[in-house]
Amino acid sequence: MKELWEKYKPVCLYVFFGAVTTAVNIVTYALCYEVWGVPNVPANVIAWALSVAVAYLTNKLWVFSSKSFAPAVVLPEIWKFVSCRLATGALDTAIMWVGVDLLHGPATPYKIAANVLVVVLNYVFSKLLIFRKDG
Repeated sequence: MKELWEKYKPVCLYVFFGAVTTAVNIVTYALCYEVWGVPNVPANVIAWALSVAVAYLTNKLWVFSSKSFAPAVVLPEIWKFVSCRLATGALDTAIMWVGVDLLHGPATPYKIAANVLVVVLNYVFSKLLIFRKDG
């Protein structure tokens, strides 16, 4: 059992913290859009920004075990992380804009579907580009 945990630990932790980040994203979006009346796209951007901050810290510290906070480590990580998240955030926003604003579909199912796609892409980017173990 310990061998399985060691082998799949990063994926398990990513799924767990991905769920936390997704919950932050969806709850923030719902509060902004459904409760406070913030328009769809700005609500999505606010939710994205908060979830990116949560995702960076949890991915850095627990998923990919990048413990250094030296500027030479953190600045490139943050640059790559935010760049990749901007790409997936744009995809998320495009899905929400098309699904809710153009097609007049229900916001929550579109938000959940967009997040599933975004979580998968973010893992790939984090593993291969951002927190890559060189050497």
